[in-house]
Amino acid sequence: MRVLHVNGGNLYGGVETVLVTLARHRHLCPAMEPSFAVCFEGRLSQELSALGVPVRLLGNVRTRQIWSVIRARRCLRQLLRQEQFDVVVCHMSWTHAIFGPEIQRSELPLVFWAHGVATGRHWLERWARWSRPAAAFSNSSYTAASLRHLFEGVPAHVVYCPVAAPEGQILNRDAIRRDLHAPDNAVIILQVSRMEAWKGHELHLRALAEMRGDPSWVCFIAGGAQRPEEFEYFDRLRHLTEELGLTERVHFLGHRSDVRSLMAAADIFCQPNQAPEPFGIVFIEALWAQLPVVTTALGGATEIVTESCGVLVPPENPTALAESLQALVSSPSRRLALGQAGPARAHALCDPASQLHQLHRALAECTSAAVAVLS
Repeated sequence: MRVLHVNGGNLYGGVETVLVTLARHRHLCPAMEPSFAVCFEGRLSQELSALGVPVRLLGNVRTRQIWSVIRARRCLRQLLRQEQFDVVVCHMSWTHAIFGPEIQRSELPLVFWAHGVATGRHWLERWARWSRPAAAFSNSSYTAASLRHLFEGVPAHVVYCPVAAPEGQILNRDAIRRDLHAPDNAVIILQVSRMEAWKGHELHLRALAEMRGDPSWVCFIAGGAQRPEEFEYFDRLRHLTEELGLTERVHFLGHRSDVRSLMAAADIFCQPNQAPEPFGIVFIEALWAQLPVVTTALGGATEIVTESCGVLVPPENPTALAESLQALVSSPSRRLALGQAGPARAHALCDPASQLHQLHRALAECTSAAVAVLS
């Protein structure tokens, strides 16, 4: 089965991580051959090309510039005529709105893959609704429940994001901690996320402020701003860190490509979302790294984190978060027990081989149904 995945490609986050994983581990499901079409050249297109999969650039698209939309659709039309694809998957509403009509005109099965929660109120979602897909995929049951706002009655499938166990050389934890200038024997609390307010940085900082009396911890926050509003948000976080007296305890690392190394150096992973996470790939990565995960009981995180591998805290409650973090900081044995249970939980949910085969079965089902309708 030849599958074309279509994505914007101008940002890099969870969606792009999934696409790279599909390319990197395609050998685990030889019956499914992925290709990719993206609008913007950047990190995603470069990583996909480096993995040796077909990548087609459709051209930069700005929705306010109708000629850019027409040009990109024309490019996709040519690609669909030149190549023999069995199904086309549009990732997120923006891509589906832009390219859904062209894919439908090609009479190929169109699949919508939701990586975020739909409300049906955003103008992009209303636009996307005009192209009814043959099937809709989602990255969690929480996300799936929102699909009724977009495509009522469309067959829906939940496919957890494939996330592989860390590979490669064994990392030197002590050396990484020295590179981070972490104090000897300090308990490192780590957050890795986009610079967006709903990721809970402010809640995290306020909880840490309640733990100032314990000198045994430090916090590292990784993630760089990509858009103007994210740069403004980052400035607010730095000012808040100063106001709370945490500048010596909390360190902003910016964009990092060595997340695996950071997790190897850390003792606790904490991302206390202030809005529901559609899924939470980074939580799975932390589980693979044998880190106890602390987050708020919202959205997809509740499908990942159990009491065997982490702690779910009430949202918008810095005191509850501080108490949970302090309990882990103070108990190495508790951290060890939760961390050791992490890999089994990650494997059960997101083992790439299992998830790619599940994806193949779901795609085969929707293509068979589409062929039956056309015949």
